[in-house]
Amino acid sequence: MQNILFKNIQIVNEGKVVVADVLVSGERIEKIAPVIQSNAAVKEIDGEGKFLLPGVIDNHVHFREPGLTYKGTIYSESKAAVAGGVTSFMEMPNTIPPTFTQHLLEEKFLIASKTALANYSFYMGTNNDNADEALRTNEKRNEVCGIKIFMGSSTGNLLLDNPVTLDKLFRESEMLIATHCEDERIMKQNYERLKAENREFTAADHPILKDDIECFESSLVAIQLAKKYNTRLHILHITTQKELQLFSNMLPLQEKRITAEACVHHLHFTSDDYAILGNKIKCNPAIKAPFNRDALWEALLDDRIDSVSTDHAPHMLEEKNVSYEKAHGGVPFVQHSLLMMLHYVKEGKISIEKVVEKMCHANASIYQVKDRGFIREGYFADLVVVDPNKTVTVNKENILYKCGWSPLEGFTFPAAIEKTFVNGTMVYGNEGWNESIKGQRLLFDRN
Repeated sequence: MQNILFKNIQIVNEGKVVVADVLVSGERIEKIAPVIQSNAAVKEIDGEGKFLLPGVIDNHVHFREPGLTYKGTIYSESKAAVAGGVTSFMEMPNTIPPTFTQHLLEEKFLIASKTALANYSFYMGTNNDNADEALRTNEKRNEVCGIKIFMGSSTGNLLLDNPVTLDKLFRESEMLIATHCEDERIMKQNYERLKAENREFTAADHPILKDDIECFESSLVAIQLAKKYNTRLHILHITTQKELQLFSNMLPLQEKRITAEACVHHLHFTSDDYAILGNKIKCNPAIKAPFNRDALWEALLDDRIDSVSTDHAPHMLEEKNVSYEKAHGGVPFVQHSLLMMLHYVKEGKISIEKVVEKMCHANASIYQVKDRGFIREGYFADLVVVDPNKTVTVNKENILYKCGWSPLEGFTFPAAIEKTFVNGTMVYGNEGWNESIKGQRLLFDRN
């Protein structure tokens, strides 16, 4: 493993942009200083005019392995992630079979240890019948990112809507609980109401079927349970203005017990985009009316929303190019999330410091990830070099998702990911790919 010296680079970290040098020794950052002397034992990288960011930690991805590997694998999607500046991911349990046992959970860790190009963790899945097994994850609280509860249905038998089981998990979990909050009962009522109109459904109906009320009611239930038992709760992919009244910015992130996430596609698209993209942007919860997107941005900037991730969920085009009711829900985004947020930096909507806070620092803090998410001496060298003077246009030739498409095709970003380092190794860069060293299992400081 080669030691690396970044010279004269703009370090974006902990609310500041500072021009300095950074020395990486082995897997970790050894020194940060205004000037560090070079020697023959290090590889020097000229950072003039470029940014150095902590690697993005994406706490919300669906990489489809095992069981759905025709859509994506831990290898293929982690490669796309690394090309997008994502150096760590946390993957969801809605695979086939679903991750309902400790044995199945460890099988996913084993696959990742052999194939993942980024650092990794996996959620323990829940349903109405496996509370005792899920709670065994308490014993692994420093080795597993969290417990996932689908309060809205997903692939396989992952719906958890039994109030007794929900109460038990919130009462007894020592782990962070991450929730997908949608109310199946309200969604079914909306469906029956629209169905009575005797018309064909289209993608534009998705935010009507999965409306702000069903999201709000489900989020409210989760928050009430978390407050009742002081459970550590992270609510995923907030989509509505209505839900935002449930969250506060009165405490610093480190003191919050209840936190909220926005996903990049909900910050970018609105329901107006169904007219052109149709089922390609069908996802759960639904992309909604423009005023909801505006509210998400406001909450992101004032810290009611704590973090940004992707909910990366690849499907094949043939699974999208069907009628609305048969189309699979989910959007591939992990290769382009950081670039999209840098687009909004260029647009003046958010600062680059705030992007790093929400995509790197916050996810490290919320999950208590050990020694990652910041550019600090002694931390792992998960680093991204961004060139703000290049552009990247999304096309089928440069998409790395196994599904082979993106709703962003034709979109041009005003910056480029030049190099991505995972644990001190340049995995992606202008010299090509180095896949000889795999990512590491994430560890957590929760004692």
